[in-house]
Amino acid sequence: MEKIEVIGASVDFFKSIENGLTTYHFDTSKCAPPEPMVNAMAGLQLLDENSQLVMINHKSPAGLFPRIEQDFTFDVEELDNGFAKVVFRKKIDSKNTTNFTQNSCSGSGCNH
Repeated sequence: MEKIEVIGASVDFFKSIENGLTTYHFDTSKCAPPEPMVNAMAGLQLLDENSQLVMINHKSPAGLFPRIEQDFTFDVEELDNGFAKVVFRKKIDSKNTTNFTQNSCSGSGCNH
């Protein structure tokens, strides 16, 4: 895996390529809000139809999903250590409606 620079990110991002699929990885499991959402939104901007984004977080970022569901799919897996692993992929029929400037939460509608 190679470390890459991601604009707007506050944690390290890594990139790997296997069988033509590019995977970007980042870990916000030790970060406090709003960092998980900020980094997820930065990473999602890297995606195309031949790539995926893997996020490790202290829990599933439920507040993020409604903001991106028009353009991205996401699969959540609970890891043995209690953390959540989320794999994001860009939808093939994406309309690119995600507002990437909406990368923080306020109020009760946000569960990081």
